[in-house]
Amino acid sequence: MSSSESTLAAIIRLLEPFNEKGVDISENTTFANDLELDSLSVMDFVAEMEDHFDIMIPLNILPELETVGQVVEAVDNIAEESRG
Repeated sequence: MSSSESTLAAIIRLLEPFNEKGVDISENTTFANDLELDSLSVMDFVAEMEDHFDIMIPLNILPELETVGQVVEAVDNIAEESRG
């Protein structure tokens, strides 16, 4: 399993408590339209990801992250940068 695949699997697991509609989550799943997450849920989800991956996600990139796939890419990039 590649790091992106393991990141995707972890993010899908972390999203389960927020997936109140029971949507099938894939890389193309959107947070606003498919999962209908409000801003508080998004912040809770970001905190879960930060704890799980031991990273800090800059708040200024959140508006750009509309799909699960974009979040996977961002998490992988941030984790790689933090390993330096």
